[in-house]
Amino acid sequence: MATKLRLPMVDLSSPDRLSTANSIRQACVDYGFFYLVNHGVDDQLLSSAFQQSAKFFTFPLNYKLSLSRKEYRGYTPLYSENLDPSSHSKGDAKESYYIGNLEDSSSVNLNQWPSQELLPDWRPTMESLIWKLLEAGRKLMSLIALSLNLDDDFFEKTALNKPAAFLRLLHYPGELGSYEELCGASAHSDYGMITLLVTDGVPGLQVLIFL
Repeated sequence: MATKLRLPMVDLSSPDRLSTANSIRQACVDYGFFYLVNHGVDDQLLSSAFQQSAKFFTFPLNYKLSLSRKEYRGYTPLYSENLDPSSHSKGDAKESYYIGNLEDSSSVNLNQWPSQELLPDWRPTMESLIWKLLEAGRKLMSLIALSLNLDDDFFEKTALNKPAAFLRLLHYPGELGSYEELCGASAHSDYGMITLLVTDGVPGLQVLIFL
């Protein structure tokens, strides 16, 4: 029987950076996940982003498909992805929308944006969220560098000097009929250096830890 675990909590605003770095190291070794608090992303901004995201996903499918994903930017409909190819499901029961890096001038124009007439606050909200998440991510990577006994600017000088950061908005419509459709996202391991995952409080995320 699965055992419920209490994941560690990391305070990104703690002045004791070495202690925080050690906590991150232990959390990564023991679990691979942890809660991040005092990260600097305003609750009002997060709430607005969830509201804007929800509005977009209520639009007719034909409109959403007009923004279909290209160059990893834009909309993906239900069942278009399967994070666990070994499964027998027809795809993951989720919709998603990708927004790429805003810092890379060579690719920023690849981003697709919904109509300003339909969603006037959508783009500024998402851009503000991306900048805040990038700031939090840099602080976290600095602490991760310390946790590995590296200079705190190690990743800033290497992997983060041109980060391939993406904001990915997700919509899970819930149970759609069969057992295979109960999973909004199939079992998987994330790619990239880190994932900052924000939820709206609806339960369902499961973490698999091998002890």
